[in-house]
Amino acid sequence: MRIAYLDCFSGISGDMFLGALVDAGVPAKLLEETVAALNIGARLEISRVDRSGILATKVDVWVNGEKDAPREAHAGQHHHEHDHAGHSHEKPVELREHNFVLAEGDARGNDPRAHGRGLKEIREIIAKAEIGSSAKKTATAIFEALGAAEAKIHNVEIGKVHFHEVGGVDAMVDIISAAVGIEALEVDEIVCSPLNVGGGTVQCAHGTFPVPAPATVELLKDAPVFSSGIQAELVTPTGAAIVKMLAARFGPFPAMKVEKAGYGAGTRDFHGHANVLRLTIGEAQPETAAKIGQETITVLEANLDDLNPQVFGYVMDRLLEDGALDVFSVPVQMKKNRPGLVLTVLCKPEDAAKLAQIIFAETTTLGVRRREERRQALSRKWTSVSTRWGDVRMKIASMNGTIANYAPEYEDCRRIAAEHRVPLKSVMQEAMQEYLAAARKH
Repeated sequence: MRIAYLDCFSGISGDMFLGALVDAGVPAKLLEETVAALNIGARLEISRVDRSGILATKVDVWVNGEKDAPREAHAGQHHHEHDHAGHSHEKPVELREHNFVLAEGDARGNDPRAHGRGLKEIREIIAKAEIGSSAKKTATAIFEALGAAEAKIHNVEIGKVHFHEVGGVDAMVDIISAAVGIEALEVDEIVCSPLNVGGGTVQCAHGTFPVPAPATVELLKDAPVFSSGIQAELVTPTGAAIVKMLAARFGPFPAMKVEKAGYGAGTRDFHGHANVLRLTIGEAQPETAAKIGQETITVLEANLDDLNPQVFGYVMDRLLEDGALDVFSVPVQMKKNRPGLVLTVLCKPEDAAKLAQIIFAETTTLGVRRREERRQALSRKWTSVSTRWGDVRMKIASMNGTIANYAPEYEDCRRIAAEHRVPLKSVMQEAMQEYLAAARKH
């Protein structure tokens, strides 16, 4: 299975995701042609930049001849304008990523639809786009998640959320390009790391908010997040929506045979911190990750409806003595309403013929079913502990070098209990206590 891993140690935004896709091998021409075909006054500018010593791909969106300024670039900042006299005036930076207005209009009675697009119009644009049906479905789902988050935060119906003209175009470019790009990447699953959300405050359309912004928090429900202390918005709403809809799960770097990696650059270049999103692609290695042994075993089964119950115990003992891995029975109701048992024997393939002969010889069955199955088994070893009555073997099972289970050997405990006339449970409990005491010392 081919998988991709999103390493969000510096967060994620729409343009960072596009940069990582291109850097990982998605043709830049594919994304450029996708954007041009939308006919919404946008184009992509793709360049190579340095981010704290890491060479990465930067994707910028131009809308109607103007380069979009992602909100991530200006969180908590201001820029200066000069009047005709040359005096500098501090002015808040206009932040346009996913600013929205409500369908009723603003406080001055202006119609927001003259300046932005609603989700209905955006769905229509996506539906008419010259992209695959799967990419259309993905893009629509991402935009709807974004709209639903804004609607919930502001307690309005999703149909009343309208995106500002510039921010809405930028979001469509990021989201539709992301859907097309991830389809071209041809991966079966996307896994995401915990997300570094950043810190400080961000100026949104309706005021100042702490990072992460409210819509981002809503979109990242159930996702693992943290802040490294960088005072900037590292996860934008678009980035959060992309992760929400594309990531199948969150976790550490998965076991894979790495094929390639791509780095998408954020707008800001932090000192001592590479502001990039890494996308690693490879073939999943599930067995390497689990490190659980596999083996082929034989399963023997026989239906018994007229066997003396006293004989059955003897048959079980005989089969185990001759090499069966396990023997058990399940009560069943057989033909003519006769109660019976299904005898099941697990064994090594080389012991199957011998054990089948024992079943025929010791029971009343006329047939034995046989099949091969694969099983996974934890590695096991034995150690011995000393109790006041004698030594008891402990069976210890491990996975990836870590002890998963441990238990005293029943036959040792039963023998000691019979010889010393003490309760079996007392012997088993003391064996467990001795094992745990020895483990703590090590």
